[in-house]
Amino acid sequence: MSAKEVAQVVLGGEELFILDVRNETDFIDWKIEGRSVQIINIPYFDLIDGVDPALVQIPDGKPVLVVCAKEGSSMFVAEQIAEAGRSNVSYLEGGMKSWSEYLEPVKVADLSGGGELYQFVRIGKGCLSYAVLSKGEAAIIDTNRMMDQYENFLQAKGAKLVHTIDTHLHADHISGGRALAEKYGATYHLPEKDAGEVTFHYEKLEEGKDIHVGSERIIVQPIYSPGHTIGSTSFIIDNKFLLSGDILFIESIGRPDLAGLAEDWVGDLRETLYSRYKNLSEELIVLPAHFGKTTELGEKGLVSGRLGDLYKQNPGLNITNEDDFRKTVTENLPPQPNAYQEIRQTNMGKINPDEEEQREMEIGPNRCAVHDN
Repeated sequence: MSAKEVAQVVLGGEELFILDVRNETDFIDWKIEGRSVQIINIPYFDLIDGVDPALVQIPDGKPVLVVCAKEGSSMFVAEQIAEAGRSNVSYLEGGMKSWSEYLEPVKVADLSGGGELYQFVRIGKGCLSYAVLSKGEAAIIDTNRMMDQYENFLQAKGAKLVHTIDTHLHADHISGGRALAEKYGATYHLPEKDAGEVTFHYEKLEEGKDIHVGSERIIVQPIYSPGHTIGSTSFIIDNKFLLSGDILFIESIGRPDLAGLAEDWVGDLRETLYSRYKNLSEELIVLPAHFGKTTELGEKGLVSGRLGDLYKQNPGLNITNEDDFRKTVTENLPPQPNAYQEIRQTNMGKINPDEEEQREMEIGPNRCAVHDN
């Protein structure tokens, strides 16, 4: 099964039994999850002499998917299980590396100016990016590095790329925004306060300097929303949708420690969440740059939430005591994303790892939220 086929099974809520044959440490750190997914872990080396330890745990009548890091081990184990008489057995093509890189485009809405808004769900990594389309033009926000998938989407839509935008300098994944903009002669936008050390030209995101795509307007208020990074910027589209970057998620809030300045930025984070966002319309639909748990995936995989509902349900928005808030966002946080310092350096243009090195840097969950333990 390809990553696309697995993603559509998972997002569609179909039953799937997964045998993950990676080592236990990698499995605990990061796995395929879904509301109708049942998964077990038996390391490959425990199955080399025979798949009997797996056969006794695999239920009859359910589709079985064998998963490993790159493909080879899962192919071998799947073949052995099939030879043992089990049917409907597959392996994940390209392994967990391909799972990490697949983007599922989900339509968010038609826009009032005749355009469309799409969310790209990177289900294996928890990253979310967006495309605004209008009158043959397109903008992509928080672009991942897998440019070909955006290119294929834009080609199918007959749209010309005119803008790429990053809400902040990412630390969990390598941005493809600058490279994609350079390839198509588009404008790359980045918050100035996050760009102090970058080595390339960019267009500053500035409050009141809106970005136009066809007949649609991306309002860069910007709701300037520091906290996760000092330059973190939010956008409002069509007066209905709040693109919150990594400041606010559906079930959590952004962590302020990935640049090593948590104590300095915690006040900014609280000001953004408890004042700036609080003054916005409760009817805005929040579209974040990440999700941490599969429970945040809605219909067809869309990750979204009404701002007013988040103020009632999101634990990060309901810490009334300022000292308690400070402790929450600076202490007992989840582990930091893998290779996040190298990822930041790459996104600044200071280092230029090759494609395989970039893959290795990104393997694992995003861990950008406070509550993603």
